[in-house]
Amino acid sequence: MYFDTKGNLIACADEKTELWSITPDGKHTVLAKTFQGKSLNAPNDVWVRKDGAMFFSDPFYKREWWDYSAPPQGTEQVYFLSADGKILKRVTTDLSQPNGIIGTPDGKRLFVSDIRAKRTWSYSIDSDGNLTNKTLRCEFGSDGMTLDTEENLYLTGKGVFVFDPSGKQIEHITVPESWTANVSFGGSNHQTLFITASKGLYAIDLIVKGANAAK
Repeated sequence: MYFDTKGNLIACADEKTELWSITPDGKHTVLAKTFQGKSLNAPNDVWVRKDGAMFFSDPFYKREWWDYSAPPQGTEQVYFLSADGKILKRVTTDLSQPNGIIGTPDGKRLFVSDIRAKRTWSYSIDSDGNLTNKTLRCEFGSDGMTLDTEENLYLTGKGVFVFDPSGKQIEHITVPESWTANVSFGGSNHQTLFITASKGLYAIDLIVKGANAAK
């Protein structure tokens, strides 16, 4: 999930294999559900630019409530949706299973974690939302992801792993559960890191702020 600048909650509605926008009073609108005439696999993670355009990952994790066992798209990639909702396009072609995703506040770079390949990539974002200059950020795959103001990436799995801009691991935050799924900065000063795990929600105050603080 990710809040846009209007206070709407953009949610990957995995159960419905759709991307939703949920208003503060709880009403939802379907932003995307198909691509090239086929159902999306199941949007998993999303990042919204300040202009309202967004990128989302579309991996395939078989759910017991689906009546099919193969990805409808035939591939697991990242998509771009324009702010007006008129343009939906696939912007990667060579990922194995993209999952966590986050962008820089200036909207110029996107980080995507390919969890199956155990790698996290950095891309440049052009004016049309296309991704270029694919660069390896670190050899670590992640479920969720966030970014601080020093451009350190926070990746999940067995706790939270922090990688600096050079791709070096500089910290490991332990969590007393077998798996951590996602991370997000919040709190009054945007220095509290919230962590969702297998069964619980955790928080830790840091000395750095989250990069994508709401304005």
